[in-house]
Order: sequence, then structure tokens, then C-alpha cells
Amino acid sequence: MAQQQNLFETEPEPWELAEQDERLVATIVFSETPYGPYDYLVPDRLRSIAEAGRRVRVPFGKGNRSVIGYCVQVENRTERGRRLKEVNSFLDEQRLLSSQMLKLTKWMAEYYLCEWGQAIETAVPAGVRGKAGTREVAFLTVPTNVAARLTQLKLPPKQAAALKILAASTQQMTAAQLAAAAKCTEVPINSLRKKGLIEAETRRVHVDEHEIPVEAREQELKLNTAQQTALQSIIDALDSRRHQTVLLHGITGSGKTEVYIRAIQHVISFGRQAIVLVPEISLTPQTRQRFRSRFDNVAVLHSNLRDSERYWHWERIARGEVQVIVGARSAVFAPTPNLGLIVIDEEHDNSFKQDNVPRYHARDVAVHRTQSEDIPLVLGTATPSLESWHRAKENDYRIVEMPHRVLDRTLPDVTTIDLRTEYQSSFSRGAVSRPLRAAINDALQNDGQVILLLNRRGHSTIIQCPSCGYVARCQECEIALTHHRIGEKAVCHYCDYQIDAPAKCPECQFDGIRYSGLGTQRLESEVRARFPGIECLRMDSDSMQQHGSHERALDRFRAGEVKILLGTQMIAKGLDFPNVTLVGVINADTALHFPDFRAAERTFQLVTQVAGRTGRGDKGGRVIVQTFSPDHPAILAAIKHDYQMFADQELPARKSLGYPPSKKMIRLVVRGSSESETEEYCDRVTSELQTEIKSMTVDGRILGPAPAPISKLRGKFRFHTLLMGDDRDAIRDAVRAVTSRLKPLGDVQLVIDVDPMDML
Repeated sequence: MAQQQNLFETEPEPWELAEQDERLVATIVFSETPYGPYDYLVPDRLRSIAEAGRRVRVPFGKGNRSVIGYCVQVENRTERGRRLKEVNSFLDEQRLLSSQMLKLTKWMAEYYLCEWGQAIETAVPAGVRGKAGTREVAFLTVPTNVAARLTQLKLPPKQAAALKILAASTQQMTAAQLAAAAKCTEVPINSLRKKGLIEAETRRVHVDEHEIPVEAREQELKLNTAQQTALQSIIDALDSRRHQTVLLHGITGSGKTEVYIRAIQHVISFGRQAIVLVPEISLTPQTRQRFRSRFDNVAVLHSNLRDSERYWHWERIARGEVQVIVGARSAVFAPTPNLGLIVIDEEHDNSFKQDNVPRYHARDVAVHRTQSEDIPLVLGTATPSLESWHRAKENDYRIVEMPHRVLDRTLPDVTTIDLRTEYQSSFSRGAVSRPLRAAINDALQNDGQVILLLNRRGHSTIIQCPSCGYVARCQECEIALTHHRIGEKAVCHYCDYQIDAPAKCPECQFDGIRYSGLGTQRLESEVRARFPGIECLRMDSDSMQQHGSHERALDRFRAGEVKILLGTQMIAKGLDFPNVTLVGVINADTALHFPDFRAAERTFQLVTQVAGRTGRGDKGGRVIVQTFSPDHPAILAAIKHDYQMFADQELPARKSLGYPPSKKMIRLVVRGSSESETEEYCDRVTSELQTEIKSMTVDGRILGPAPAPISKLRGKFRFHTLLMGDDRDAIRDAVRAVTSRLKPLGDVQLVIDVDPMDML
């Protein structure tokens, strides 16, 4: 048969051979529409630097407009019949994304139903893309052939002196540095460059080096039995060089951070790096200080960094100069070349979930990254997310318990104040109940410190006319405005719309308009009035806007200058102040009755976490929780510090309703300026999803369409649909299929949230 084929084969024409030649092709994706991927030909002049993970400039469209994209693959292909445009240039001196990071971002795009370019843009900070804080500098050297005949050259004295100094230098020098060393102007140096006696290499360098504070060295603490057991479980995973997720369930004050530090010391001992994620910026200074007192090279990555600082840290991490990276959510993408361990502290916290595209959860990204790099992941918390707890019970994670506080300190006593009874009393005035006032006085008299939690910003949360019923609402969101005393403004906490706080009703002109509801500003005023002469400090997103404000506030509290610290949830987690002898929860119900299936879980976590801020020193501590719902299961479990009790009640309830973690969930939110068009598109998508699920014969339940709990936000009407099922891949495939063929029209937008954390 082969002989017969040879007999009838004809020689290909020369142009046919050319068409079958292998060509180097780069696959490019973009962070904005059209997202790609698209194939481009790599010209011969760029072959040596063509590499996946770099940015490129390419011509696009009929007009060949110049656009920037990301090269995700370079390969030789035999292309037939396709005329490819050529890459104009590669923009980066070195790749911004390693092969592993390219795989991670591709997984993110597939898992979270977004575009690959969007995922890449999230992993590479804007400061890195823009090379913030750098400039191009020409560095001078003497070519080897010139240095060999240096004594034979006949040059003017200044040129000869400059050339001799540069040739003797062990490092490259700039023109300015060489001029200073040779005590001349740059004119002789420029003459040497024109003669070809000096070569120049242009590199981009940082304008300013950023100082890293040196912390006093902290001695190692003696580990108790539970800490030793927890540490050994992590070391076993590290030494086996395999992936394992360890859920470190340690009560508040059990010494989890010391376990992290010891595990990281083990990682560093064999030349690898560690990432530590913390949920709040307010936690970062304390955590950073703790780690810098134990390790030589610690970098910090969080949203308050200037772009130039972020880029400087990023480059040091990528060069392998940093041992430990401490940061918030985005630090999970730190470009570590030798990653050995990721730790997520307070893994339950909602701030690890991003609320815009790509809507990733840092915990789940960390799970995938550690799996792909075959290294351990440690999830630490006193109040595990029910998702992590469920996976531990299913043996996907290894659970390690730390049930006791260090030095055998006892957990604080927790009592509740029933606000229903308290508010009926004629003696009740303001936000702080009589028992809580008495407890604050006792703590202050015994030279203790007090933390007061109220998870509501502003002064008054409702502005209402008692005459006609008017309520001051946001024009863009239809949400009640919050009164802020500073500047006397009424502000929307969702879109920042604001008006002057009305002195009388805008509709009926009644001059007795009522300001009610309680925020942290109002609580601060009350505390200052009730405890004159006592230094009080408020921490919320309004008061902590300046660079470094979190650090300064916590330093003052740690030093004892501030006796009463009050604020929102940013003071509830992770802070370790031994002199805090009282914690007061002003209203434990602020989020308990939200239309969100996680409302009880969040309330339990918040109350348990803030209760853990006290009793960490020799003086002991107590907690007083004010609530209108003292018999709610989440409150009862929190005051007993009993996570198992809460999980045993909540998980069966979730399962009976088909909510996570027993089922997987995708939320689709449709928003648009026309209420009817928005609702119509949401109806169509939901109907198509129902048809798709039936055709796939997979388990799937759809709730909706319905108006979202916040039905209008930032001028857009909102409708949503929930899709739940056992098979995450199947329901994701259903959503991908429907949304790819059913595109929204006009200004209607579709938001796809895989594993949503916010149902409002």
C-alpha cells in the first residue's frame, strides 16, 4: 500500500512547502473585550525573547490599532491557509507570570466563569504592570577589547581618567556617577561613548528604595501540648513534600500564630518561602510586626500600599529575596519562585472573597495553588467557615484541634443583656445599658481596657419625619441614608451619594425631623459623655482613611494611652491586647436578621471573635453581649464559646434547605437602568437555565427570578436567581452554556458569582 502511495505522490509546489513551514505562534488574551484568545505570528527579531507570561503589544482589528495583551502560550505550529498578524513587541524584560501562575489564572477563569485576561489582570498588580516608582537609566561599561588596550589609547586627560576609573570599577556606573568619580562634567564621558570606547546598557531601576523597619527580636515561646501536636501535623505534611490542607481549629488565644511561625521556620530552613494571608488591614501591622521580629526578610502586600511600594516588594519576592509574605487577599498571587507553605489566618472571614470580576475566594485559590505546587495549606481560625468544617468532616481536610488557651488561661465569662427588657425600663438611656456601664466603670477603676463593638458606621442610621413619614433615602440605591456628624451629611454607604443633613422635613417642612438608629459616631459621643476624662478612640472605615492610621491607633491602644476602643468589625478579630478586661457588644443583632442564609453564621463568628479579645492577660476578662434575640441559637452558642454546638444546629438546617455547604451555588445578578428590561432578561436567563438543567439530567434547583434584597443599587435595578446542585461542574457548565448564547442588550449587565458570600 505504501508503494502505491509513493507511485502516485506528486512533488509539492514551492509555495505549498512555504505554507507548511513551522512558524512560532503566540497566543494572546486581553483583559478587556474582545478577550480572545487570538494567535499572532512571532517575527524572527522577537524569537529570542518570546515567552509566555509576558505582556505584548499587538495590532488588532481592521484598523490595526495597537493594544496590550498577555502572551499565554508560545509554540511552533505548522499553519496552513491562515494569515496571522505579527506581534509588535514584548513589553517586559522578564515574565510577569510563571508557568504555574498561568495555570492558576486559567483555572480561575474556568472556575469563576470569567475571562482569562481578567484573571491575569487580578494576579498582576497595576503598580507592577506600570513599573511604578521606576525610571530608565543607562549603565556604562568598558568593552573587553577596549580594556585590553587601555594603555595604548591616546586620549585627552579627562577622558583618559574617566575611562580608567570605569575600567577599574567592579560595578556598572551611570554617567553622573562616573562624572562625580572622575571630577569632570558628562561631556568627556559622552565623547567616549561616541568613540565607541564606552558601552551603555539601559535598565529600569527603582527611584527610591523603601525602608523596612527593623523590629526587636522576639524570643521563641514555649509550646504547650496542643501547639506541639498542631505543629507536628504541619511539619509531617511539609516533610512528605505533598499537598495537604490542615484546618487548625484553635479557640481564641490558643497560640495559633506561634504555630504558624514555627512551621514557617521549618519551611525557610530548606530554602523555601511562605505566604501568610490575614483578612483585615487592621490586622496586618500586628501580624507583620510579629513576623518581622522572628524573620529577616518579610514583605507586606495590601491595598493601602502605594503602587511603587507594591512593585518594589513584588520584585524582591520574585527574586526569592523574601522569606515571608504577609498580606490581605491579593497576596495569594505573590510571585514566589520557591513557595513552600501558605497560611490563611481567620480563614472564615468574608473579606477573602472579592466582590468584582473575577469574584474569587482567596481560600479556594490557595487550595488550588497548593495542590498544583504540591505543598501544604494551613487554615487557622476559632470559628471555621461551615464550608471548611464540612470538608474537614468529609476528610478532604485534616482537622487539628487546639481547645485550650496558652498558659491555661480560661475563656472569659459571657453574659447577655436582653435589650427588650432594658428598653422597657424608664432608666434606660442610650446605647450602653446600665449593666454594661457598671462593668466599664469596674474595668477602668482596675486599670483595665475596654473594647466596644458596634458594626454600624455613622451617627444615626435613619432620618425620618414623624409628621408625614418621610425617610431620607439614596436617589441611586433607594436605601436609607446614614447621618454623619462630621460635615453634617447624610451618606449612602453603598455608593457614597450624600446630601446635607436636613434640619426639617423636605416634604412637609416639619421642623422636628427625627434622627434615630445607632452608629459608631453616636456611640463615641455617648461614651465620651458618660466617661469624661477617659481617652476613647473610634476605629471604622471613616476614621481610618489616612495612610498608617490603623497602626497609629493600635499602637496608642497597646501603649495604654487609649482606655476605650470602639468600632466596627475591624476591631473584632485577631488583635491581642493582654490588658483588655472587658468586651461589650452593643448590638449583636445588626446582621442577624438579614435576608441571607449566612446571617446566623456571621453573627456567631463576630460575637465569638470579639469575645476572644479579652482574658488574654493575668487580669482575666469578661464579655457583655447586648441583644434583642438572647435565645437565638447563634447567640447561645457564641456566649458558650461552643463552635460544635453552632455547627450541629446550623448544618442540618442548611442541608434541609439545599444551601451550601451541602450543595454548590451560583448566583446570577442582572442589573440595568430599566426595571422592565432588567426583569425581562433575568426571566429569560432563568427559563433557559431550567431548560438546560433538565436537558443535562443533573441535580439542580433554581430559586428565582426575584428582586434582589437591595433592589436598586447605584442607579441600577437588580434581580437575581440562585442555582444550586450537587455537581459544581455541571451547574457551571449550564450557566456557561446559557450565558454564552443569551447576551444582555443595552445597558443590562449580568453578574455571575460562583460560591457567593453576599446575598444582598
